[in-house]
Amino acid sequence: MFIDSAQVTVKAGDGGPGVVSFRHEKYVDRGGPDGGDGGDGGDVLFQATNNQHTLAQFRFQKLLKAKDGSSGGKRKKRGKGGEDLIVPVPVGTSIIAQADQSLIADMTEDGQKVIIAQGGKGGFGNAHFTTSTRQAPRIAEKGEPGDEVTATLELKMIADVGLIGLPNAGKSTLLATISNAKPEVADYPFTTIQPYLGVVDVAGSSSLLFADIPGLIAGASEGKGLGDDFLRHVERTSVLLHLIDAYQDDVTTAYQTIVQELRSYRVDLTQKPQVVALTKVENLDDDMLDDTIKQLKKVAGKGVDIYAISAHSKQGVPKLLHDISQRVQQHKAKDAEEASESIDEAKPIITLPVEDSDWHIEKSDKAYIVHGKKLVRFAHRTDFESDQAVARFRDILRKNGVMHELVRQGIEPGDIIKIADTDSKLEY
Repeated sequence: MFIDSAQVTVKAGDGGPGVVSFRHEKYVDRGGPDGGDGGDGGDVLFQATNNQHTLAQFRFQKLLKAKDGSSGGKRKKRGKGGEDLIVPVPVGTSIIAQADQSLIADMTEDGQKVIIAQGGKGGFGNAHFTTSTRQAPRIAEKGEPGDEVTATLELKMIADVGLIGLPNAGKSTLLATISNAKPEVADYPFTTIQPYLGVVDVAGSSSLLFADIPGLIAGASEGKGLGDDFLRHVERTSVLLHLIDAYQDDVTTAYQTIVQELRSYRVDLTQKPQVVALTKVENLDDDMLDDTIKQLKKVAGKGVDIYAISAHSKQGVPKLLHDISQRVQQHKAKDAEEASESIDEAKPIITLPVEDSDWHIEKSDKAYIVHGKKLVRFAHRTDFESDQAVARFRDILRKNGVMHELVRQGIEPGDIIKIADTDSKLEY
């Protein structure tokens, strides 16, 4: 089954907790604290591969979780780090954060690896907190939680040429004729219900990768027919080959229908180089064919090349493939040149970094809520069941100026201090 979209939850491993331990050995008086640190949680990485061509594996596997870090041990032994989870995905997969629809990663090259969720750091054991004045600390930190991301995976085929057109325009027939692909070919609409790829040899000197997508109809962008979801597979193509059945009642309307759906898609695909081909012309007389081409040229404009072909007799097909190959090479050279210019002309953007130590306080009816990345990390690592650990966290708030600001805002004994993004609460 061809699946080109899936939603998954990615969870990195949590850091292991540190431990409270004291050295107890015969003939060793007051051995001191020896609690080790917890191990770091494992990361979740996605790796692009050419060995997969669908996202079907994620149809039922909705949670992708790395291993947690192990707790620390006695004799200052650090816990074992959690094993990373490497998730193979097809080349062409985009990973989009569901929260804000931002692009996390675009997997476009075989072997490419990207960390999607980072494992939490292990907590410190009590051996870490020994000082000249605190020689028997009973404090150990909890491990930090690993990142958790809900993401949408979208597979976009990477092809040179995208075949588009109304149902029964001859896309599958042409692909089956010029390549090794085996799409279903029949005399009823929507015989193609999933994208197909085919490698096409051009004059024995080069090859092109063609992508055939299900036919579009008027209103596809609104969900009619099979909708326009499959258009994502031609987003990356260099050239669009628009096929039109020469026996359509109105070829200009057929052309304009597809152009409108390309324009209505989330990315305006009409900006891509486009070639138009009239199909099934083997039985048309020259006068009728010339008249049909003239009609198309009026609505297509000067920048669009129009060909007349027959997939069955291969009439006009070699010329079409040769010209498309040149168009693809020109488009790729232009993209490479623009990418090079953008790198050469790029100027460093100076921004003021947001420091981890930055924080602010939000006052609500029930509590004073402290926001700040650094303080949230400390809260995650603090064991609020331990009086010594809570005292240490209060000291951290005081050293960072939080307590002073709380007093300035009018906090009173008994009021609640809450650390944002955690369940941690303190009573002032």
